[in-house]
Amino acid sequence: MVRLPPRLVVAGTSSGVGKTTVATGLMAALVGRGLTVGAAKVGPDFIDPGYHALATGRPGRNLDAWICGPEAVPALAGRAGAAADVLVVEGVMGLFDGSGDPAGPDASTAEVANLIGAPIVLVVDGAAVGASVAAMVHGFATFDPAVRVAGVILNRVGSDSHEALLRSAVAVTGAPVLGALRRSPDYAWRDRHLGLVPVVEHPHQVRESIDALAAAVARDCDLDAILTVARSAPGTTVPSPPAARRQGSAVVAVAGGPAFSFAYPDNLELLAEAGAELVPFDPLVDPRLPAGATGLYAGGGFPEVFAAGLAANGALLADVRRRVAGGLVTWAECGGLLWLARSLDGHTLAGVLPADGHMTDRLTLGYRRARVRAASPLGPAGTELRGHEFHYSALDPAGDALDWSGRAGAGRSGFATPSLLASYVHLHLGSAPAPAEQFVATCAGPEAARS
Repeated sequence: MVRLPPRLVVAGTSSGVGKTTVATGLMAALVGRGLTVGAAKVGPDFIDPGYHALATGRPGRNLDAWICGPEAVPALAGRAGAAADVLVVEGVMGLFDGSGDPAGPDASTAEVANLIGAPIVLVVDGAAVGASVAAMVHGFATFDPAVRVAGVILNRVGSDSHEALLRSAVAVTGAPVLGALRRSPDYAWRDRHLGLVPVVEHPHQVRESIDALAAAVARDCDLDAILTVARSAPGTTVPSPPAARRQGSAVVAVAGGPAFSFAYPDNLELLAEAGAELVPFDPLVDPRLPAGATGLYAGGGFPEVFAAGLAANGALLADVRRRVAGGLVTWAECGGLLWLARSLDGHTLAGVLPADGHMTDRLTLGYRRARVRAASPLGPAGTELRGHEFHYSALDPAGDALDWSGRAGAGRSGFATPSLLASYVHLHLGSAPAPAEQFVATCAGPEAARS
């Protein structure tokens, strides 16, 4: 059992109001005060936790009530806040926006805040609003009596007079204004088709932006009042998340670098607990897989941005093709799936999978319930998995390894053999270590993959 530290959730009225800017800047400003800050993100996002990790020097974790289940969220929050003076959680979309799944869970920021007993700091975009901000804040503060909006941070404020107008309007709601950040290009992080550009692609530029943002938050927000909000969260003891049981010893090559930066820390930690030695490699530059690898984990990322560079590394692609054909145990998700395909938009890739990828103008997005139709390294035929898809690409043929369903429909896709599972579905195993155990057990077994 562990005790949750003082904590708060940075929520927004909608997507795009500056939650990541405020949350990351607040984390960095509190670190600048000498505090140890835990960080988490509501939902399945990979990119925002990378900014949190750079700001705090600790893993950026995820609290996803749909994938992991509501009952697991307090334990995962305990892991995110372990040995921290304060835990700052960034919300997803608007405060009450959730999965839209009538079978639940809702998985909204409001639900997660309630599950961990955290007060809300509401971020309001002040760029194009005046006195109407009062109605907005009042609505969010009173919509659900179970949710406690403990304060407001105004973002993208235009001037001193604009700030005074907004503060005066919010005052009638009774919600304290905890800070007001000005519009500034210094805080602008480059966007791409799936959101912010991952930290790994421009770490020095992002570091400079975070430092500037931390200084602005320290100057323009009341950190003492914000810490008082965090300390108002009730003292709560929660169980530790389930650990993986050791399954033997295996060396697992983990794709990384700029093209493959999407991997949940919980997944990697569970693989290590199960007995895997995790050896990172960069598919853009390394000429072959790490020596002695009996497993390959290729998560998501942006192979479409780096397709030419990935295709140019012919030596590694040939090694991967040979090793997987020889029994190398493989788990690939989304970007990793595309990398294992024959091609992506005409660029020749690994050719492990009998399919070709191409980018589209259609976003595929949503939670997925999946059932694996054939035995794979993550479990026998019939294994039930829960995860999330978020991509603009398509694979032809799509494969038939998974029967999946989501809010907007159902389908069949992915590839599976006893030594390989490759699909678009990102899995978070924080509450379900069995697939990690099975993967390591499979890696530890076959001698054919050792070379």
